[in-house]
Amino acid sequence: MASTEPEFAPEGEEGGVRKSFMGHLQDLRGVLVRSTMAIGLAVIICLCLDSRLVSILMQPLYRMHMFEKPVPTVSLQIGATTLGPYPVTREQFPGLPPGDAPHVVFQLGTTRIGQDQVVTVRIDPNAVPQKGGEIQLHNFSPAEAFMVAFHVAIYGGLVISCPFWIYFLGSFILPALKKRERDIIVSWLGWSAALAATGILLTYFLLLPIALRASVKYSELLGFSATEWRADEYVGFVCKFLFGMALGFQFPLIVLFLVKIGILTHRQLAKFRRHVIVVSLILGALLTTPEVITQVAMAVPLYLLYEICIWIAWYWDWKKRRSTASSAET
Repeated sequence: MASTEPEFAPEGEEGGVRKSFMGHLQDLRGVLVRSTMAIGLAVIICLCLDSRLVSILMQPLYRMHMFEKPVPTVSLQIGATTLGPYPVTREQFPGLPPGDAPHVVFQLGTTRIGQDQVVTVRIDPNAVPQKGGEIQLHNFSPAEAFMVAFHVAIYGGLVISCPFWIYFLGSFILPALKKRERDIIVSWLGWSAALAATGILLTYFLLLPIALRASVKYSELLGFSATEWRADEYVGFVCKFLFGMALGFQFPLIVLFLVKIGILTHRQLAKFRRHVIVVSLILGALLTTPEVITQVAMAVPLYLLYEICIWIAWYWDWKKRRSTASSAET
């Protein structure tokens, strides 16, 4: 009589797989917890340094006129409040001090003559130009200052904590790879960090001042005043532009990776030049703010990087052909 007892798979192998899976899941949860804690701690630190971080983000405003010829400026000081500086000409203010771009602060006050109060204007001999040019940032609601501080802390926390959560993720992923694979990933991560830093520095010191000045000029062309901006929108614009360029500068790594695995060649890359211009403009709209100035500001360096990728792909192909020819001769 045949046995009717059910057959079971060996419990050792199945239990080992399940235990291994649960162990990896536990490790991944630990990585996510540590990464979240690192980001949270960095955000708290940035909240304590918000005033300094805002000052750093305002620096591009101070360099908006770096490609323009300096002009004389004047400011009006009423008590502790300073209005300006405002660009003027020597025809409007013949008494300006000598120099290409002198700055004069007129202090407004009053004095009593008899029974009358008379407005007085006095030149401050120790005046220095007010940073920021003609652009003034304002908060237009009671809670807006807190929102600006929170947004700055979030962006700053992600940047400061970046080495830590990348290390935590790497410590989880790299042990599962072979030594050659680990070396390749580490080298590509190094190039990724270098490209991201290049994109941020290029944007901060060059592209942002140009984009901000172009925005002011375009507003004036339309007949609008562009001297007062909302602080929250300015901070969001600057941070999104910086982060967008950091991500956009990863584009060459993707292209070169496709070349390395044989999907693309330098000849195919050369044929796609017109398509890349459109892709760069689309990336400018997706990764930054969706308006023409930032799109063009991002598309130009991305296209230049694409041209560099074509030359690197050509060099790799030439080196490969040379190596193949040398081995064939021997």
